[in-house]
Amino acid sequence: MPEFPTRQLICLLFSIIPYWVLSQVELSDGIRPGESFEEWVEMANRVRLESPDSAIRLYQRSYEHFLEQKDTLNAVNSLVEMAVVYGHIARYQSAYDNLWKALLLADLAQNERAKIPVYINLGRYYSFYKRKENALAYFQRALALSKALLAKGQLSEQELVSCYYALCSTYRELDDPANAQIYLDSCWMYYDPTQDPATAYYLKFESAFIACKSGKYQQALDQLFSIQPWFEQNSPGFQVLLFTHIGDVYLLMEKPREAETYYKKALTASATYQSHLDFTPTIYERLSKLYLERGDFPLAYNSLQKMKELDQQYFDSRSANNRSLLEIKDEFRLEKEKQRQLIQQQRLMELEHEERVAFLKNVILVVTLVFLSLVGIIYFNYVRNKHKAEKELIRKKKELEVKQARELVELKNRELAASSLKLIEKDEILAALKEKLSEGNGEIKASELKKLVRTISHSRAQNWEEFEAIFISVNKEFYNKLNKHYPKLSRGDQKLCALIKLNLSSKEIAKLLGISTESVHTNRYRLRKKLKLSRDTSLTEFLARF
Repeated sequence: MPEFPTRQLICLLFSIIPYWVLSQVELSDGIRPGESFEEWVEMANRVRLESPDSAIRLYQRSYEHFLEQKDTLNAVNSLVEMAVVYGHIARYQSAYDNLWKALLLADLAQNERAKIPVYINLGRYYSFYKRKENALAYFQRALALSKALLAKGQLSEQELVSCYYALCSTYRELDDPANAQIYLDSCWMYYDPTQDPATAYYLKFESAFIACKSGKYQQALDQLFSIQPWFEQNSPGFQVLLFTHIGDVYLLMEKPREAETYYKKALTASATYQSHLDFTPTIYERLSKLYLERGDFPLAYNSLQKMKELDQQYFDSRSANNRSLLEIKDEFRLEKEKQRQLIQQQRLMELEHEERVAFLKNVILVVTLVFLSLVGIIYFNYVRNKHKAEKELIRKKKELEVKQARELVELKNRELAASSLKLIEKDEILAALKEKLSEGNGEIKASELKKLVRTISHSRAQNWEEFEAIFISVNKEFYNKLNKHYPKLSRGDQKLCALIKLNLSSKEIAKLLGISTESVHTNRYRLRKKLKLSRDTSLTEFLARF
């Protein structure tokens, strides 16, 4: 059996390990990435230090997952985190591509909040290429957008810290402690330890840099050593920067041996955790200067050569003479911007055309509605006037009928009154005849005389019944209304009310009822009491209302 070459075996193992690590990440603790963005980040962080490519694949899957879920914010965040991983391993072209892809996605989705981390990281990469104006422009754009969203209540004050921190760290890299201090103060102003306790350690790191630049070397060292255990536990890759700055402080304190030790620790951390590889040329440059000052020329030369190799490998486009990568990317971005502007212009023209068509439609619709409204108003007025005319005609007709009825009633009442007067005269004649017959001289038999008297009395009672019948027929509602309001009135009271309604005098009533005038007055008085009338109220006018 032929022997399998050792070198090929090692290459095979290294090609399998990342996939094995990724599968372990998916199966560990029974959790598969995909439930939330935080879980994706947690899974990616577990493998990033050992296998950055596995972390990149995780973020790619995260991006695809959130894109399917139409979660633009987390899709953009996945691309940004992928760009950060690419940046740590100095693959700037891929990092830059992911950031522009994220920015275009956020722009298409019109998600302003998603643009903030993209602007921050674009600013960071421009600063790596020593393009200060472009870097600061992106930072200020992110800050302005954050403040606008904060004013609308769509962002918390804590989220402003990331913008201020980016500016602070950039000014640190530009060796501008004064501006770094300004933005560090802003960070502390908006920082809320209850929401993000980890940020405090990064801010303390920036404070140590400013203290060092202020000549407070021991204070800077104390701060750096106090936060080192936290970074070792939670973000070991950041120790590359931490150890480098400890070495810088020792070098300023004229302790080259200690400085050399921490520069080497920084290089070890970078190699171990595959983090901040872009910073290693700077570390070798500082080691070269340290060895040169110490007179160790071979080590100084080797460190300088290593610095140049790494700088050529990682930052070929960041050199003063060759920045082709970023320039090409800028041309690509500008071309994309031109295409997007052309599409926007075409869309704008379409929208303007649609707006003109919509305006014409609205004008036609408004004119039609106005015309229909006018027709409706005219028709409504016509129907209303017609209805009012009909109502007026009916009202006048009713008034005429009522007037005719009243005139008829008055006529009947006058006839009834005249008839009553005739009956009174007749009753007076019969009364006189009755009196004379009662005083007969014996020429008429007594039985015939009594029979005649009874006939006369019966005739008077019959006359009243006929009068009452005629009165009721003429004044149909009189007794109904009277009984409704005054149900306790006697038969005699009702007779008196009827005669008073005919406007007969007390004397005429007395003759008609066959009683004295004083009795009529007494009955009228009693009737007023039953009707509960005051002295000022006329009995005749009161009964005329019924």
